Amino acid sequence: MVKQYETVFIATPVLSDEQMKETVQKYTDFLTNHGAEIVYTRNWGMRKLAYPIRKKTTGFYYLIEFRAEGSVIADLEIAYKRDERLLRFLTVSLDKHAVAYNEKKRNAKKAAAEAKENAAE
Repeated sequence: MVKQYETVFIATPVLSDEQMKETVQKYTDFLTNHGAEIVYTRNWGMRKLAYPIRKKTTGFYYLIEFRAEGSVIADLEIAYKRDERLLRFLTVSLDKHAVAYNEKKRNAKKAAAEAKENAAE
């Protein structure tokens, strides 16, 4: 059964922008190759960690929202665990209320950006 999931991973801060893009591309390709449909991606950028992980106090946060079969999650998390560039990750299943909330939030953000753009013209 296809469900909607959200995964967030924290990459080590020593990566260059190019290496970070490669890491993100690796996991979006992984998901699409396993039959997942990418719904939304968002780079949260460099953020301070709540506590040090592997002697790092900051990390690159990245969010991927996707639809996939449940069997894909186990393979994705194994790939995460094998990647030394990742400090932490979390994948959660979204219920219908969370999906609706995320869509509403994205639409509101898009409308605000369009209104700001129109005001600038």
